[in-house]
Amino acid sequence: MTENLSPDEVASQVIAIVAKQAKVEAAAIKPESTLKDFGIASLDAIEMIFDIEAHFDITIPDQGANFDTDTVQSLVDAVDKALAAKAAGPDAAA
Repeated sequence: MTENLSPDEVASQVIAIVAKQAKVEAAAIKPESTLKDFGIASLDAIEMIFDIEAHFDITIPDQGANFDTDTVQSLVDAVDKALAAKAAGPDAAA
């Protein structure tokens, strides 16, 4: 379950998914790392976003992500924001 995860748990799980996609050790991924740093091309990044959305049962809004410059931390922040919106319920989005 992804309810009631701490920010550190969310970050850890996002990093694990990024590590799997990049085929690197999770320890090599830092918050300031970009997906480009690990050779994740845009199509792979989109697949990774789908994996993250499925893992957390959320939808990350498409805000024109720049996979060359966006950091892992920005991805974690987007997941945190989506989880908070999900916890607030559908009426909160209206």
